Amino acid sequence: MNKKRGEIVLLVGVVLAVLILFSFYFDGQILIYIQSVNIGLLMDILLGITFVSSELIIFFVLPVFFLWQEHKRKWILPLWVALGFSVALGFLLKFGVQRLRPFQQGLTELMPILANPSFTTWNFSFPSLQTMMVFAAIPILFKEFRKISFLWIIFAVLVAFSRVYFGLHFLSDVLVGGALGFTIGWIVVDMENRKRFWSRIYEKMFYGER
Repeated sequence: MNKKRGEIVLLVGVVLAVLILFSFYFDGQILIYIQSVNIGLLMDILLGITFVSSELIIFFVLPVFFLWQEHKRKWILPLWVALGFSVALGFLLKFGVQRLRPFQQGLTELMPILANPSFTTWNFSFPSLQTMMVFAAIPILFKEFRKISFLWIIFAVLVAFSRVYFGLHFLSDVLVGGALGFTIGWIVVDMENRKRFWSRIYEKMFYGER
């Protein structure tokens, strides 16, 4: 079973790597094509998603899911760890790569409502931070809320798509961001599966030594 799982992970990794390399090469063309598609009412939905997927909202709204049931509260800390590590890694990569956003390269025009002064000072394009964060939550939500986690997956995909559609990011930005974020979340869950890492921290914090 572990061998089969490893082969699936390897296959997905290879396919994703090919997609990322492909997107790097055709980023400009893909961006122009996506923006040429008339999606009507969906634009308003994507605008809403763009605003509600801010870092602070993700940090403080997601834990509500885990507060519903006491035995799931131990996942609030690892969730914050995954989100926090995503933010830290995202900013390191942004400053390291310093890739200008699509609208800064003249490939598209930015809607005035989405204008943010940080875009022209320090907040670079690669990778997409919002995409990293929403994908980092997927493995944790899937483990504890499997029946409704698909709703968050849909939300995560729409977040990634909206970043490209509005010219805030290239496709490669969101693909790399999604892959890194999901990997971070998967590592956090794996630490619990293997060592009960987060359970032991939770028990020590709230119930003392055992």
